[in-house]
Amino acid sequence: MTRHFLDLSDAGPAGIQAMLDDAIARKQARAGWPKGKVDADAPLAGHVLAMVFEKNSTRTRVSFDMAIRQLGGTSIVMDAGSMQLGRGESIADTARILSGYCDAIMIRTDDHQKVVEMAKYASVPVINGLTDASHPCQIMADMETILEAGFALPGLKLAWLGDGNNVLASIMEAGGLMGFDVVAACPQGYQPTDEDVARGKGRAKVVGTPQEAVEGADIIVTDTWISMGQAHAETKLAAMMPFQVTEALMAEAKPGAKFLHCLPAHRGEEVVDAVIDGPQSLIWQEAENRLHAQKAVLRWCFGQIG
Repeated sequence: MTRHFLDLSDAGPAGIQAMLDDAIARKQARAGWPKGKVDADAPLAGHVLAMVFEKNSTRTRVSFDMAIRQLGGTSIVMDAGSMQLGRGESIADTARILSGYCDAIMIRTDDHQKVVEMAKYASVPVINGLTDASHPCQIMADMETILEAGFALPGLKLAWLGDGNNVLASIMEAGGLMGFDVVAACPQGYQPTDEDVARGKGRAKVVGTPQEAVEGADIIVTDTWISMGQAHAETKLAAMMPFQVTEALMAEAKPGAKFLHCLPAHRGEEVVDAVIDGPQSLIWQEAENRLHAQKAVLRWCFGQIG
C-alpha cells in the first residue's frame, strides 16, 4: 500500500517517533560534512522526487531538494505556472502522469483538497509541502528541534500566539498524537476552527490572552500574521498586535523556555528582534531541521522506517 504523508495522523505516533529518531541520527552522522555529500548508505539511490509548487517557497523547496540529494536520489522542481497544471490540466491527470516518471511527489499548494486528490490518483507517495489547512513537514522539524533542545514531548506545554492558521492546526494535531499540550491565544475572528482544536484530542485549547497562554509554557511559537495572498492586512494587523511576542511575554513563560517561528518572519509585527535574535530563539536550528525532517519523511514514505 502506498504511503502518503498529507497530515501527521497518516504516520501516527509510532511513525512520527521513528521519523524523529531517524532525523536526529542522520543529522548527527553527517556532522561536519559538505552539504552535497550523499549519506553513507544512500538509501534512496536511483529515486526521483517530483516537486510541484503553486506557492512561493524557500525552506520547503531547498530542504526537499537537498533531502533527496543527500539520500542519494534526484529531484525535478516544477512551478505550476510553467506546467500544464497551470493551464487547466487536472490534478488527477497530473498525478497519473508524474507517477509514471517519478518515485514520489511533493506538492505545495493552497486548497488542501488538491493534495488529497493528488494522493487519490497517484500510484507513488504524495507529500504535503503545505496547504491552507495544514503544514505537517514544518511540525516534524519543530518537534525535532524541541527534542534536540532537551525537552521531552509528552507533558510539554507549547504556547501559540497569533493567527489560528494551518501551522497551528498541525501543531494541535501533533499535540494530540505525541502527548503534549497546546494553548493558543488568538484574537477574535482569527481563532482556529473547532475541527482543528479537536485534532488535539483534548490536549489543545484556545484562550483569550497571551499571558494565559505562555504561563508555564516550555515552548513559545508564532507565525507570520499576513500569509501569502491574504487581504485586509491593516485590520488583521491591528487585531494581532496585542499578541506580539516580546521579551516581557517570554519572561512570563517557564525559565529556559524556547522560541520557535517557521519563517519567514515579519520583524516588528508578530515578534520583536530582541526575541527572534535572542538567546531563547531556536529558529535557525529549526529552519535547518526542515532538511533532516524531510529526509525522514521521505524514508517513511518509502517504507524504510516506521
